[in-house]
Amino acid sequence: MQDQLERLPVPAPVPVSATHGSCKAGPSYRLPEPLADLLSKLPPYPASWLFVQGLNRLLAPQLPDDVRRSLEGRSLRLRLLDAGIAFDFEWQGTVFVAERYVDVPELCIAASVHDLMLLARRQEDPDTLFFSRRLSLEGDTELGLLFKNTLDAIELPPFDLHALGPRRVLAHLRDRGARGG
Repeated sequence: MQDQLERLPVPAPVPVSATHGSCKAGPSYRLPEPLADLLSKLPPYPASWLFVQGLNRLLAPQLPDDVRRSLEGRSLRLRLLDAGIAFDFEWQGTVFVAERYVDVPELCIAASVHDLMLLARRQEDPDTLFFSRRLSLEGDTELGLLFKNTLDAIELPPFDLHALGPRRVLAHLRDRGARGG
């Protein structure tokens, strides 16, 4: 699985000072403008729904019970600064659920796509990105520390990229629908 993460393209470094909305981050890298423009036009809710499907396939199974209890009903936002999009979601019972119309989330995590890819590949750690102002955690401090410590504790490889293939995701959703959940 780590090989799959290492083969993923990391967006080319193009220095930019990124600030969007209520979440800020310092100098980082950004997506090419045409791709960023396309992504920024995605409607918020369907994009959040798609995002949580990935979270539920990749991250939810790895969350310890104490983390699940701490996340219950807490509103979270992930902002991709260079893409101009944000995903609002929360943990409900056994899965992440997309949220609509969140004014101010309890925790906002903001970074560029490039920096999030570095985090996923374990080529950067959250502390380094945070202290270099490339990763922003705003809101509930305790929830931010829970996020950071959970990332640090997840065993490699955390992401099965094959699980995100369109056929596998659709089959998973179909199976979940057939089970009534």
